[in-house]
Amino acid sequence: MRHPTPRRTALALFGAALAAAPLLRPSHATASARAIGLDDPAKKEIAMQLVSSAENSSLDWKAQYQYIEDIRDGRGYTAGIIGFCSGTGDMLDLVELYTGRRPGNVLARYLPALRRVDGSDSHDGLDPGFPGDWRRAARDAVFRRAQDDERDRVYFGPAVRQGKADGLRVLGQFAYYDAIVMHGDGNDPLSFRNIRKRALRTAEPPASGGDEVTYLDAFLDARVWAMRQEEAHSDTSRVDTAQRVFLRGRNLDLDPPLDWKVYGDSYHIG
Repeated sequence: MRHPTPRRTALALFGAALAAAPLLRPSHATASARAIGLDDPAKKEIAMQLVSSAENSSLDWKAQYQYIEDIRDGRGYTAGIIGFCSGTGDMLDLVELYTGRRPGNVLARYLPALRRVDGSDSHDGLDPGFPGDWRRAARDAVFRRAQDDERDRVYFGPAVRQGKADGLRVLGQFAYYDAIVMHGDGNDPLSFRNIRKRALRTAEPPASGGDEVTYLDAFLDARVWAMRQEEAHSDTSRVDTAQRVFLRGRNLDLDPPLDWKVYGDSYHIG
């Protein structure tokens, strides 16, 4: 069962197009950031499991392509491997991509409704058939690949690029990714880019000569501040008992074994 809190704001996702490029590109990055990143296949798999532990209370992120539920957070339906939402625009983008690749698919007929409900929690034009058709679509490898590609385009890719530009190693890149998943990367005051700006007021990233641990502490402080501005995000355990655990252990490359907790549940990657 998906935990009801980890959802982004609608305004935050307004910046999906902006997320296609990093916020800034310092001229120098550390050798460690160039050597290995979160986009290394083994590290990316860890990232997917870490996010799934918070978003789905499970390490089996590949079981979530068919997931769909209204978790009553004001974003309409939440679905798929990264929690695409009918009320925040990213679900609409996904179904448009899928329809471009598979015309006449079972979700294509809902495109007018998805455009109407964007920005709201309405199910108008989606009920009663949309959840069942989503699950049917998830049997299609083309739809699963579309979910992967949209996750990478809107969330994973921008986070990794910005993390590398800031000279961060794998843990820092993951901290960016998890923040974009929850908060989006638009112009909303609680978006990823503004969380990062808040951190930069008190610490420099490694690419600018700062200490990596000090900077990540500042970033996680800013992330927790942003989460506490919304009741739906007020449980900060995905930072406090997960990312900070790795940071305190100086595990900046997210090397297994990894042990953490989210919302009181314990997880392990060996």
